[in-house]
Amino acid sequence: MTTSQHRLEAITGERLRGMRRGLEKESLRAQPEGRLALTPHPAALGSALTHPHITTDYSESQLELITGVHGSVESCLSELAEIHQYTVRSLHHPDNPGRDEMLWASSMPCGLPTDETIPLGRYGSSNVGRAKSVYRMGLGHRYGRRMQTISGIHYNWSLPGLSSEHYFALIRNFRRQAFLLLTLFGASPAVCSSFVEGRDHDLQRLSDTTLYMPHGTSLRMGRLGYQSEAQASLAVSYNSLEGYAASLHDALTRPWPAYEALGIRNPGGDYNQLATTLLQIENEFYGTIRPKRVIFPGERPLHALRERGVEYIEVRLMDLDPFETLGIAAPTMRFLDVFLLHCLLSNSPPDTPAEIREMAHNQHLTAARGREPSLHLQRDGRSVPLVQWGLDIIDSLERIARALDTEHGGSLHAEAVAQARTALQAPQTLPSARVLEAMHRDHGDSFVAFARARSLSAKAELLARPWSQRQQARFEAMAETSMQVQREIEAADSMPFEIYRQEYVSAERLGQPLAQPAAALQA
Repeated sequence: MTTSQHRLEAITGERLRGMRRGLEKESLRAQPEGRLALTPHPAALGSALTHPHITTDYSESQLELITGVHGSVESCLSELAEIHQYTVRSLHHPDNPGRDEMLWASSMPCGLPTDETIPLGRYGSSNVGRAKSVYRMGLGHRYGRRMQTISGIHYNWSLPGLSSEHYFALIRNFRRQAFLLLTLFGASPAVCSSFVEGRDHDLQRLSDTTLYMPHGTSLRMGRLGYQSEAQASLAVSYNSLEGYAASLHDALTRPWPAYEALGIRNPGGDYNQLATTLLQIENEFYGTIRPKRVIFPGERPLHALRERGVEYIEVRLMDLDPFETLGIAAPTMRFLDVFLLHCLLSNSPPDTPAEIREMAHNQHLTAARGREPSLHLQRDGRSVPLVQWGLDIIDSLERIARALDTEHGGSLHAEAVAQARTALQAPQTLPSARVLEAMHRDHGDSFVAFARARSLSAKAELLARPWSQRQQARFEAMAETSMQVQREIEAADSMPFEIYRQEYVSAERLGQPLAQPAAALQA
């Protein structure tokens, strides 16, 4: 019996049943013809600052729909569906074409205007609201606004009784094997040419308006995604909470010359960014997975991790599935549950600078060429076939899937693993291949035409679902409450914003720095 099997048997059924998950789903608001909606955050959706389930991400045009924490896949998807229904109904104005909008069904954006006209998220006049907008202004300066319009779906996951050490062991294994998720669930092999206008790229031209990679899986997670010279200098170790915190502390306090040249404010006095350090705040560190902790109001995330440890992990590499009305399917979520348990239970040696470079190589290669026949990745300095490595991982998932099915009844976890095995061996059935096939068959090789059709289909399906007056009243009350809470926050502010900003980004707010903070930052 392997170590992983011993560890699985040591987890009680009660703990397995205590597994929890939640979803955060980003989607652009788009006009019916497939261009970005430039309207303000709809009033019917309440305050983007304080609403518990509906907010915005980078842009005013980019919604983020957030579920609570759930004990089952079904209840999680049910809540996401209800939030979707209210949102879609609030965007639907068939008699007013200027306000009639839909949720964009793809991770890669719809037709975009010029970079500077993409609207930043606005959160009101409070200090915390202004800080959120200034942070987004900084992201626009650092990475470009178009890049920030990419959307994804985040999977938050926890298991009772885990320590920070357990979660970091899971994270290390997840990063080693994340290529499998990119291959199985990547659904962004093509993009509208407006996204890369004026930028260098390696994409191939598919049609007048569409660029793609023939064997791409997730352009969102490749070199088109969140890239910069500054972030490229980071190779954070996940060997311990202390080392991870030291890496982030260094990045959050280290001045970066290009950002210092930009300055906090422009000559007119408007803010360019929150800080001139390599990272403005913790969320600017982009990764495929994050250790997370619920924070107190005003608390820095790094301080919360240092003080109270890891509470859950956030999987960040999942594309929106344009063939699914909600952007993700129940079998995908069950596969993630099995995969994350596998990452937790398997041996997880410390990462090294060489392995961190391998993982970055594998991620970019899989994103751009993951369906390429006989594609090889790097593992421990050796070249290994992607498909064979993936099948080896799937072999080790079967026992875990059976254990979960034993606790929950039925065979849904085993079926999700079996579906993944079949798909990996038939790459033409993977979502990324299906996107290209549908684009070619039905939409003249146009990405926007394909994603527009999927968006309209999802909108129609959600509008057709039953919706009660009680549900409508509950969401309207939630929206009004969020607006009232925002007004109270604004009324309570007394500190000048510049003082607030300086205090928030100060090193003291990050918690006690550990010895030799740069030691864990692998250059």
